[in-house]
Amino acid sequence: MHKAGFVNIVGNPNVGKSTLMNQLVGERISIATFKAQTTRHRIMGIVNTDEMQIVFSDTPGVLKPNYKLQESMLAFSESALIDADVLLYVTDTIENPEKNADFLEKVRKMTIPVLLLINKIDQTDQAHLNDIVEQWHSLLPNAEILPISALNKFGIDILLKRIKELLPDSPPFFDKDQWTDKPARFFVSEIMREKILLYYDKEIPYSVEVRVESFKETEKQIKIRAIIYVERDSQKGIIIGHQGVALKRVSTEARKSLEKFFGKKIYLETYVKVDKDWRQSERELSSFGYNLD
Repeated sequence: MHKAGFVNIVGNPNVGKSTLMNQLVGERISIATFKAQTTRHRIMGIVNTDEMQIVFSDTPGVLKPNYKLQESMLAFSESALIDADVLLYVTDTIENPEKNADFLEKVRKMTIPVLLLINKIDQTDQAHLNDIVEQWHSLLPNAEILPISALNKFGIDILLKRIKELLPDSPPFFDKDQWTDKPARFFVSEIMREKILLYYDKEIPYSVEVRVESFKETEKQIKIRAIIYVERDSQKGIIIGHQGVALKRVSTEARKSLEKFFGKKIYLETYVKVDKDWRQSERELSSFGYNLD
């Protein structure tokens, strides 16, 4: 009998969800940086074998929304509670479990299998870990608790084995050669946004969105034209930098990562435009692929 199911990953920002997603899928699907709110969309990664299809889904970090963009991010996370066959709730050794009590209460009421993953256990000792396990057991008494270190791949094999045991009998949901539900342009935007998160400080990365205007692929190369949107003229100046040095650095690093991701020569043109308050505009957010329902 063939098994297939949706395994959805939820949790607060900065607990290592994207790193976990990449370890489980074996592809660099979710960008992983040390910045909060890195993941803005719900991203699927599909693992196929002859007997099984696991559809992993990474979601934005759970947070109380302050503007339209964050409302969309929370909606992506809450949607993961609806269609999951197995839910992975990721925390770490320093997070305060009461941070998002409302979301946690929804998880507590779920009837599907919930695996509570305590990530980054390499950053604590056994006594503290035992206290964390007890605390989470009282909050989610029906959850199965697994300590892991996604970065060091500790506990990942055990987690995968448990997921496979919990999957329902089902035919595959996607073609067996498909490894994500996102188009190539999406990963161009994500990789470029990752470089911006890495190379700029303060509020700049959170005021930025990337749109791929042109994506022309041949057998050996891909030509890409991308627009980096910011909210203010001052931010545009910071992104470009003196004599264009900052933008050139980001573009160069993005091109290198894109060549590794696609396995082809990349020609990348980047431009910067101002779009005031795009994070609050339903029309603009919808055009960037955010769910506003």
